[in-house]
Amino acid sequence: MDDRGQVERQLGRPVRAFRRVAARCPHGCPVVTEQEPRTADGTPFPTQFWLSCPWLVAAVSRLEAAGGVARFSALAATDPALAASLSAADRDQRRLRPELDVGIAGSRNPARLKCLHAHVAFALARRGYELGERILAEVGEPWCPDARCASREPA
Repeated sequence: MDDRGQVERQLGRPVRAFRRVAARCPHGCPVVTEQEPRTADGTPFPTQFWLSCPWLVAAVSRLEAAGGVARFSALAATDPALAASLSAADRDQRRLRPELDVGIAGSRNPARLKCLHAHVAFALARRGYELGERILAEVGEPWCPDARCASREPA
């Protein structure tokens, strides 16, 4: 199965604006995709890096449900190293997609985190993003133990 097909199986739906797989898990399965700036019909697609691994999506969702967005927003506002990391990543994102001029997760205000999934995806696709790596470190085990994305039958 090709990358697009595997990502569609992970998501349980057709992908939109798919460009390529930007990062893989230790089992070799897609974990982050890179999206085109626009869908086929021209609609802007502001999220450049998309978390596709169901295991990691669920882990980040649990962190978000436990107040992670507010907690990491506060950390980024009070920790100078995390603030600098977020600012640099936001500039990097805007440089990568100048036609849309938005930050991570399509944010217009980098001080307001919107989606921890997008920050983890950015950190996996563009190593060195400390805030995203810190979020990833808190999700628990980020990778499934059995390469289920490679072996699971399509839905």
